[in-house]
Formats: sequence, structure tokens, C-alpha cells
Amino acid sequence: MTSPAHKIRIGNLQAVIWRNASDKGTWYSVQCSRSYKADDDAWRETDSLGHEDLLPMAKLLDLAHTWIMHQVAADRKAKKEAA
Repeated sequence: MTSPAHKIRIGNLQAVIWRNASDKGTWYSVQCSRSYKADDDAWRETDSLGHEDLLPMAKLLDLAHTWIMHQVAADRKAKKEAA
């Protein structure tokens, strides 16, 4: 299993950024989750958000977008220098 390219966390919310490659090039995807403690005291994750999670998740997505845009620019620069 491959490792994520980057993880961003605010409290119990997390955005995980994955780098994907194919013959058509590289692209990035983001997986959002919220951690919570279940009745059995075990930590679990869900992709379901409450209303109080929406603005912090929006900030996480903004940070993820910024990180990805920097990576796309770095990828282009590296590809150009290799050619």
C-alpha cells in the first residue's frame, strides 16, 4: 500500500492527499474524515460531518488545495527540467 503524499489535520478532522500516477500524468485526490471515540472507547473514522465540522473542513480543503497547487507547479518544473 502506498503512503499518502500529505496529511493535514485540524482537531478531529483530517484531509489526506494522495498522489496518483498514470501514463497520462500525475493527479492528486483528497480523502476527508472525522475521528470520533465509539462507545467501546475505540477511535474510529467517518466521512460524515456535523454542522460544526463544515467550516473547519472547508479550511482543511483550502489548505489541501494550496498544497496540491504547489505540488503541481513543482511537478511541472521537474518535468520541464528533465526534458
